[in-house]
Parts: sequence; C-alpha cells; structure tokens
Amino acid sequence: MSSEFGKILKVSIFGQSHGEGIGVVINGLPPGETLDLDAIDAFMRRRAPGRSPLSTPRQEADKPEFIAGLLGNVTCGAPLCALIRNRDTRSGDYEQLRDVPRPGHADYPATIRYKGAQDLRGGGHFSGRLTAPLCIAGAICLQLLAKRGIFIGAHIAAVADIDDDPLPEQDLNEEFLQRISTKSFAVINDAAGEKMQQAILAAANDEDSVGGIIECCAINFPAGIGNPMYEGLDNRLAQAIFGIPAIKGLEFGSGFAGSRLRGSANNDPWILQDGKVRTTSNHHGGILGGLSSGMPLVYRVAVKPTPSIAKTQQSVSLSRQENTPLSIKGRHDPCIVPRAIPCLEAVTAIVLLDLLLEQ
Repeated sequence: MSSEFGKILKVSIFGQSHGEGIGVVINGLPPGETLDLDAIDAFMRRRAPGRSPLSTPRQEADKPEFIAGLLGNVTCGAPLCALIRNRDTRSGDYEQLRDVPRPGHADYPATIRYKGAQDLRGGGHFSGRLTAPLCIAGAICLQLLAKRGIFIGAHIAAVADIDDDPLPEQDLNEEFLQRISTKSFAVINDAAGEKMQQAILAAANDEDSVGGIIECCAINFPAGIGNPMYEGLDNRLAQAIFGIPAIKGLEFGSGFAGSRLRGSANNDPWILQDGKVRTTSNHHGGILGGLSSGMPLVYRVAVKPTPSIAKTQQSVSLSRQENTPLSIKGRHDPCIVPRAIPCLEAVTAIVLLDLLLEQ
C-alpha cells in the first residue's frame, strides 16, 4: 500500500481502523522547533468522533502519544512517530462484509487487489479513521507555518443543496480563518449552518446520509513556490487531498464555473498595491503554472455522502454468487463534511511546508 507522501517532509500513515492503533511517522521536520502540544490536542478534537449528534457515536479520545522525534516538546531532528490507540471498536459489525461488499466502499476492489487478506474491520486501512494520524502531522505543520506568517482555514461551503456564504476575498486574515474553522459548525452564515444541520439529522433519521463541499484557504504563502508540469503546487495538493477518503472532486479558484466565462472575465489583472504585486481578483485561486502567485490559495473539494448507511441497499454474495440485499451495521457519520475540515487543513499545511523546505 502507498501510504506515504512528501519530498523533503515525508509523512507515512500506518494502522487499521480496528487494529491496536493507528499512527504517523514524519521524516524531515526541522530540528529545534518548539511545539504546542495542547494546541495539537485541540486540533485533534475537531476531527475526533463521538462529540456531536452529527457524527458517529464511536468514542475515541484521539490523543497522540509521541514515542520518537521529540525531546520534551522540541523536535530533535530524528523521525517523529506518534501513535493513537484504538479503544472503542466493534469488529463484529463487519463480519458479513467479507462476503457481501458495501456499495460505495472499497470492499470489493480491495478483495480482488489483496486476495481477501485485507483487514475489513471498520474499513481497515481504507477507513476515514486513518485521517486522525494525518491530522497529527497537519497540526504540527500548521504551527510551523504560523511561525512563518502563513495561516490556513476552511469552512463548510455546502451540505446537500444548502450553500454557505463564500469566503470574502478582501477580508481574509488570520483572525477570520481561525474564527470560522474552529466554530462548532464551521460556516460563515450561521442561518445556513442551521439548515445544513437539520438536513444532516433528517438524513440520519431516514437511515441515509448527505455529502457537501468544503472550501479551504491559505494566506500569506509567498509567490514563486512550486514547479511547472507534474510537480506543481496544485499537483502536490491534489495528490494529498485525494488521499482523504470520500473526496471526489477538486477545483482551484473559479474552477468549473470559470470554464463558462470569457478570458477577459476570468483573468485576474495585475496591480501594484502597497508596494506589492497583487491581482484585483483571484479567479486563479493563488496558483498559476504550478507556482504560487502570492494571492490567497483557495480550493474547494466535493465530499460524497457517507456510503455506510443503514438503509437496505443492493449488493452481491461473493460466496454464493447471487444478488442479495445489505443493511450495513456499525456506527457511521450521517455526513462526513464537518469532521473532514481539519483533514483538509492538515494536508494543505503538510504540502505547503514541504514545498517551503524544498525551495
């Protein structure tokens, strides 16, 4: 399995959803960096399950144990290793999936790829649970970027067919990003957020689920970072973003909407502003030709509805070679979107710090 990414800063994820534990190994962190371990714990709580009726009731503290790479709370230059022990597992809920694969999951293709030897419990290594150690790495990188004046935040742009307000292009600053992304329900427009929560609960009551869109932003990232062609800033971000389960679409800046415009409307004119080269708009989302432009980096991702639902669905029995209905057991989020926000911030931070270290 390919569970490592990064060039200078290499992040490797290990473990299975219902195994003894999950964790991360990070190679390439600069030595002598003081980390705020309480801030890491706070970041992890944003992704942790069992803290809202909008999420899975599985109870996991998700508090990382740092077993290498730190002296006290300072990076020592050695590979950093952090472990999260799984506490609240119910593996029996997944017994039937060895024979009857879940619609919308990797159960069937994984059975073919790994000849039935893969860990199916809770989705094994394919599970969204593996984003917890990813968030440990991201929380560390967010702190190192903040020391360099670079800040990242995200919000729920949509749930089902309900939209939040877009990010305000002219008022993006550290305070705004911090305030929005750390709200209990990360939206700009609280009235829209209330409607989103009602839609999530309605789907859960119907034994179903909903998806949505997340918009992520990074500010103060310097211009000229990245590469053309296949190692571009957008390429590297895309690789990491699609490592998060349930992400099915990605657009930067005006994205697909921009494809409907004329060039004169979609281009961003260059201007001098307070002695700096800027653009009057940001349809390009902060990336041109694989390089950062100095404008805010803005992208949106599409998050599919949670495929694990109690509503009866159609599947097949692999042993009997016949069609069969399936009602999925276990504890699952009726909407993945709220808990995916810190995951997006995490991978963005990892990629941006990796590129800075490379440059």
